[in-house]
This record gives sequence, structure tokens and C-alpha cells, in this order.
Amino acid sequence: MIDLIEYGWRAEAAEAVTVNQGSLPARVISVQKGIFRVVCQEGECSAKLKGKFYQNIATAGDVPVVGDFVWLRYHADGESLIEALVARRTKFSRPDFSGHKANHLKTILEQVIAANFDYVFILTSLNSDFKIGRIERYLSVARQSGAEPVVVLTKADTNPAYAEYVAQVERLSASLPVFAVSVKSGLGLAQLQPYLQPGKTIVFLGSSGVGKSSLVNCLADETLMQVRDVREKDAKGRHTTSHRQLFRMQQGGLVIDTPGMRELGLWYAEEGVQDLFADLEQLSRQCRFSDCSHQNEPGCAVQAALRSGQLEAERWQRYQQLLQENAWGMAKSGYTKKEILRQKIHGRIPPPSRGK
Repeated sequence: MIDLIEYGWRAEAAEAVTVNQGSLPARVISVQKGIFRVVCQEGECSAKLKGKFYQNIATAGDVPVVGDFVWLRYHADGESLIEALVARRTKFSRPDFSGHKANHLKTILEQVIAANFDYVFILTSLNSDFKIGRIERYLSVARQSGAEPVVVLTKADTNPAYAEYVAQVERLSASLPVFAVSVKSGLGLAQLQPYLQPGKTIVFLGSSGVGKSSLVNCLADETLMQVRDVREKDAKGRHTTSHRQLFRMQQGGLVIDTPGMRELGLWYAEEGVQDLFADLEQLSRQCRFSDCSHQNEPGCAVQAALRSGQLEAERWQRYQQLLQENAWGMAKSGYTKKEILRQKIHGRIPPPSRGK
């Protein structure tokens, strides 16, 4: 008998959805080609969506992903059925551009990557993979998810100046935890242990080749993920992880590993961007005109800060790029302000209406 609390289950979630008597709470631990691998009090089993699944959830189109909690009609001798999706506490999403060549990008769908995690480990290696702009992008969506972001700089043994990189990332936010680690030497690994608490879930994000699989194996003290070599010419690796999956570690903590993503589009991440660049938001409010475009208007606080060197031009440009990209995605999604409000209240966004 498995205690689902060890997998992050919270009893109060049981009150949110009405299900059939005898249904069991379960957590999705992997998804491959429409087959869901879940864990419930009876153990691990395979499951598929019930035929009337979409009538049982608040928003049609919310297909379970790794990390989701669901209500399950368990069958010991056959395939179990997923009856309903439990409301997500946190989620990580990105725009889904698949199939949009045909409709000329008239509508963009939301692709949920993982759900119900407590921490987002943003991994980047201390080689040519390190780019502060990419870290800012990950931080924006991580903060939008509702979970706590943690930046982990891997392969510190290859870079004697790793402390300088830690300081550079720390300047992005005063409250941001940043750690330099090395799987080979063991540097910094002890600092990650407090996040591996029983019932707590970490989602790992980062480009291929940054050492996600190696770090998972090291923290788990067992081989959970396959590890492949990184190309020396560009410090990039092949995608070791082919699908998202959740692991329970010996310490009791839970880890969601995701396929490497070199590019990460923003999905309704305006609040995350504004939170990360709170100082620039405040600076913009000091302009003489409330509708200042920060170009040539008199009394523009942003332009004054750029001229004085108080504000780095590259950072202002990165901030503008993230806002513009997010605004483009919001416009293409076709959602109304009322639907956006529903997302904030219920923790998810309804599927866009095609053809808008």
C-alpha cells in the first residue's frame, strides 16, 4: 500500500472535484503516446482517459501531464481509467506551435509541460551555454508558474571563476537562490539537499547537455537517467530525456525531468517578467507622462537612466524583448480578458477558440 502523501498529494484537493465512489487519487509519473503511467495507493499502473473525461473537468482540453493529480478508476487486471483532473497548484507552460504552418499562426495553443511542483531548478552549465538572457527567460516563466525558482550553475569544476558567475546571476534578484555545483567534485551539492524534502517536487529545466541527468542521478544516489557525452566543439549534448517523467528519490523528494529545450517561448508570463524586472517597472513609473514610450519624450526616466549608465542598455533591451514576445503570444492566443481572469483564479487557462 502506497501513501500518496509521499508523492505530494494534499487532502484538501479531494474537495475540489466530484467523482464516483471508489475512485482513487493518483499522480501521473510519465506520459508516452497517450498512455499514462500513474501511481496510486495500489501501486503503479497504466491508465487511459475515460471516454467522458472532458465532461468531468472544469475546462475542456486540460489533458493530464506529468505531475498532475487525477482521480482514477483502478483496475488491477486491466487498464485503469482517468476520470478527472485535480486543479493544478502550479504549472509550467509554453506556446505550442505544432501544426501552425497551415493556419498561418492565427491561434496558438498552450502546451503544459509539468504540474504541481514546488521548485523550478533552472540549470545552465558554466561553459558556452551560459547566457544571462536565457536565465532571465526561464526565471520569468518559472515565477509565473507559482513555484520557487532556483538557479543551478553546473560543471563548476571546469570554470575556476564560477563565483563571478554566481554573483552575476544573483544580481538579477535579491531573493534568488543561486548555486554553483559539480557532480564530479561534489562542490555545492550539499546546498541542494534542503530542497529534496519528502513530498516536495522539483522540475528541472535547461538546455540539452547542461548536466540535468547527471545531477538527478547524483542527488538520487542511483542511476535514474541515462547520461550522454557533450560535444566538445559547442558544449551541446543530445537529448538524453525523450519524454517527461517523475522520479521519487531515496530521500523522499520528487523530481520531474524534462526534454532539453534550447528555446523557451513565453506563455502569459507578463507578471513573471514584471516581477523579475521590478526595478525597471518602478523606473518606468517615474516618467513625466504615464503613456511614455521611453523613446524621445521629455522627462523620460528610462532614457535618463540609460544616459547616466544607471541602466544597462542590454538589460533594457532584454526586458523589452520579453514583454514584446509575451504580448505577441497573448494576441495570438485569442483569449479575452475575462478568460485571463479565470486563469488567475483557477490556476489554468481555458483552450482558445479556433478561428478567432
